[in-house]
Amino acid sequence: MNTGYLASVHSPGLQGHYAGIVTRFGTFVVDLLIIAIGFAIGGRVVEFVLSVLLRKEVDLSDSSFIGIVAFVIWAFTYFAYPLATAGRTFGMAVLGVRAVRVDGTDLDTRHAVLRVLVFPLSFLLLGFGFVLILLRRDRRALHDLVAGSCVVYSWDARAARLRFLLKR
Repeated sequence: MNTGYLASVHSPGLQGHYAGIVTRFGTFVVDLLIIAIGFAIGGRVVEFVLSVLLRKEVDLSDSSFIGIVAFVIWAFTYFAYPLATAGRTFGMAVLGVRAVRVDGTDLDTRHAVLRVLVFPLSFLLLGFGFVLILLRRDRRALHDLVAGSCVVYSWDARAARLRFLLKR
């Protein structure tokens, strides 16, 4: 584990090295944008459908508590479902990383949900949960430690090189 990459994930086609803080922050920013855009569009669609069904104007922004609860549920689902099924969110896929268990196996539902539930704790501890990414060799944040997961680069380097050569 101290060699900078996960041996069971490392292969000629996968990078397998632990993802650093800049890449992980980039994935988070992409995910936040997708969450915000998806929630805004989804909210408008729900308002439109309710307005048609109820035959009166519906504005969900009038109910801030329901909006906050809906946003939290949307964000939780956005993170937990793709992590449990594919080991990566959209932002992670864009930047070529995936979350795996410490032994290199795929994340299961229990570990993915636990990782998402503990994630806010890294913020609540004044960001110390994320400082661990800088301090630890295996680049694991607090939520990774609790969930028994880590984030590794997982793009197919050989396929990317072949695509680049074909363009020349």
